[in-house]
Amino acid sequence: MDGKSITLLGIVFIFFGIAAFSYKGITYTSREKIIDVSPITATAYAENILPISPLSSGFVLLGGIALVVIGRKKSF
Repeated sequence: MDGKSITLLGIVFIFFGIAAFSYKGITYTSREKIIDVSPITATAYAENILPISPLSSGFVLLGGIALVVIGRKKSF
């Protein structure tokens, strides 16, 4: 990989690291069965949150910064 592509990948990582810090988690909707009697079934939709750890967000951000620094050194 050349210096420009490493720098671009680092910028993408920095963007995702900052975005991960700003969100509490990924929200998704699941369908759950409440009652399952032979002819009658009742379902409900529940919103669930998959939390994003601030530690992992920090690692992505720091990795992006490191890639930008490495990419700039390679391009010179």
